[in-house]
Amino acid sequence: MSARPAATRRKAGDWRLVGLFLDMLAAERGAARNTLDAYSRDLDDYLDYLAQTGTAAIEARAETIRGFLASIAERGLAASSSARRLSAVRQFHAFLLADGHAAHDPTAAVDGPKLARGLPKTLSIDEVDRLLAVASEAAERADATPKERLRGLRMRCLLEFLYATGLRVSELVALPRNAARARERAIVVRGKGNKERLVPVTEPARAAAQDYLAALEEAGAAGPWLFPADSESGHLTRQAFARDLKALAGAAGIPARLVSPHVLRHAFASHLLQNGADLRVIQELLGHADIATTQIYTHVLDERVAAMVRDLHPLADARPEAATREAEE
Repeated sequence: MSARPAATRRKAGDWRLVGLFLDMLAAERGAARNTLDAYSRDLDDYLDYLAQTGTAAIEARAETIRGFLASIAERGLAASSSARRLSAVRQFHAFLLADGHAAHDPTAAVDGPKLARGLPKTLSIDEVDRLLAVASEAAERADATPKERLRGLRMRCLLEFLYATGLRVSELVALPRNAARARERAIVVRGKGNKERLVPVTEPARAAAQDYLAALEEAGAAGPWLFPADSESGHLTRQAFARDLKALAGAAGIPARLVSPHVLRHAFASHLLQNGADLRVIQELLGHADIATTQIYTHVLDERVAAMVRDLHPLADARPEAATREAEE
């Protein structure tokens, strides 16, 4: 008998454990479908490697994990891909140990790849203003059909809400219709892990939402969603919003490759920090479980501190002159 059927059976047995792990993520941590799909893809890659080496998941050792990481590097994948897969494998083995399926965690002694942490892409305040202006023009065109006007009002509402709240795009497109009806200046958002948080909403965002909702109800659109659509979920998809946003960016004279819903989330956080908001407040608004995730925005603080020293330090202007005199002497 060839080794291939045995490898296939071994992988099938390990997939049963992966299934239990994914069920736990869904039931206990409230993981979204997209998150579960991402874990599934990464762990499928890991199980392929285990099958090729004739190793069951519960038999894996530290050298097995290092071999898997080496195989990722050999395929030319980025360090970020390796780090993401290792994160999935770590959580999988931690589950196997905690649930009594394995006697040890082989990932405990394995270091992850070193990542160069890049700064988040963002937009200037002027660029955000241009996006909002173009969206408003589309909503207010005198010759627009009712359908075109509704689409323009929807885009203006999406943009105002996203820039005012910093919501994740998955949270934004799935807002309930009552988010536009709320009299309070804040809405309750259900985010990652099914956790709720209170998010303030600006007056322009509330006004845009109410204008859009009035047009939506005038068009006879029913249902629970603020942004209904003919999709499996019943609401606007992330992909459709991202596509429309890139088209809007082109109309605003901004390269489409620089604009996405996530970039506007970054703009929300960066602009608040730039204007003096506390990092802990930003963490709460963004729904980050760990302050370390929010600290990627500290480049804004670094720039502000440097500008303060440059502009306010009594010797900031004198030193270049002294250096010039020394050079001349």
